[in-house]
Amino acid sequence: MVEDALYKFLGWYYASPPFIKNIAGRSYRLLPLRVRYGSVYVHFKKLLEKSQYWSPEEIHQYQTEKFIKLVCHCLDHVPYYKKLFAEHNLNRSDFKTLEDIQKIPFLTKENILNHKEDLVATNYPKSRLLYYSTGGTTGTPMSFYNEKGVSRSKELAFMTAQWMRVGYRIHDPVVTLRGNVIPSSKNNQFWEYEPIKNRLVFSTYHMTDENLEQYVRQIRNFKPKFIHTYPSAVTILAKFMKERSLEPFETVKAVFCSSEAFYPGQRELLESVFQCRIFSWYGLGEMVALAGECERSTNYHIFPEYGIFELIDANGSVIEKEGQLGEIVGTGLDRDIMPFIRYRTGDYAEYLDQPCACGRNYRLLKRVEGRWHQEQVVTRKGNLISMTALNMHTPVFENVRQYQFEQTEKGRVTLKLVPKAGFTEKDYAAITKALMSKLDSDNIELTLRLVDPSEIETGRSGKFRFLIQKLNIN
Repeated sequence: MVEDALYKFLGWYYASPPFIKNIAGRSYRLLPLRVRYGSVYVHFKKLLEKSQYWSPEEIHQYQTEKFIKLVCHCLDHVPYYKKLFAEHNLNRSDFKTLEDIQKIPFLTKENILNHKEDLVATNYPKSRLLYYSTGGTTGTPMSFYNEKGVSRSKELAFMTAQWMRVGYRIHDPVVTLRGNVIPSSKNNQFWEYEPIKNRLVFSTYHMTDENLEQYVRQIRNFKPKFIHTYPSAVTILAKFMKERSLEPFETVKAVFCSSEAFYPGQRELLESVFQCRIFSWYGLGEMVALAGECERSTNYHIFPEYGIFELIDANGSVIEKEGQLGEIVGTGLDRDIMPFIRYRTGDYAEYLDQPCACGRNYRLLKRVEGRWHQEQVVTRKGNLISMTALNMHTPVFENVRQYQFEQTEKGRVTLKLVPKAGFTEKDYAAITKALMSKLDSDNIELTLRLVDPSEIETGRSGKFRFLIQKLNIN
């Protein structure tokens, strides 16, 4: 398969020294899209070029066909759903319309934690499994599988389709500020060029006033067309530039913000400093729902080709109209290797019942709220680090039931861990090593502490907080 060859190439590429990466990366960008990103990417790219202007009837038909196909696949090949459907006396004849999805019970994070292997389709070889772990702002680590050669290619096609709405083209020069670890940061170079993607990647862990002067200079020299970032990270840069009355980057057409919701006034600050479009979207690692802005508005447009999107109230009833905030429930399409049907995300949104001037018949969201908080720790030098950047997508938290960061003193952070029965010193060491690969040991002191579940704090509303921050942050 082309995709398998691509994985082998990328493994070799990322292990190569910089001068080899530079030559290989620039050469790679000359290859056709089908070779660079595989047939899955090309399929979804072509689909989205047509489907974005489908009629409501065409959208409904597409989702219905995909849903019924997914149900049949689950009945034939997914042990978890075979058992679930049998317990609720459901079979193929019960699923004829898209609305029949409401017959299926919700899937929770706890279900996935307890039945992970039974959710894997039996007609896929283990070699196709792509491990993924997420915890982030929920504090409860969860691992699952995506599909090699499919999941990432599909995601890239959808992300590219969104960005193209504001002028992006594949391999335009992009600056990235998203929690990447920069090996050269130990030598006080806090950026590196990524030739295969034509991106200049910056550390979000060293954003002091002194270093930000270098950041601004490097960005100007690179002449990016776009900046891809967390809102919390780019706000630090924007405040620095505003305080010093620095001119915006002339070449930047838009700033792509993801993984965190905007605070009030934040979008306005970024627009005033960068003098360009600030573009945002909603998505999650489980790949069950995706919604993004368009070229004409800042309302989120739900992608019906990506997944089946529902909102439910506190009683689990489906919300159909504007005017009520509800929990987002997503059913991922094209993730047959480990299907998630009616997955409760823990995020919340409200519909907007009006058409968009862009001409797409996608349903709109007026607002999105949820787990994706902007939380930051303060280093010894006084700079801020986004907690979003510390979300680990590796197995280091496999033997941890829940975790939470806490800061009471500048430059010092405590990580409280609720261990599972199999937790050992090896887990302790692996977690420490993984986190300190991102943090500067001269600027942050990290302490791990095993605790009971009762010591994991919640906010006033009862919601979990990824970080208990007891310092004042302006």
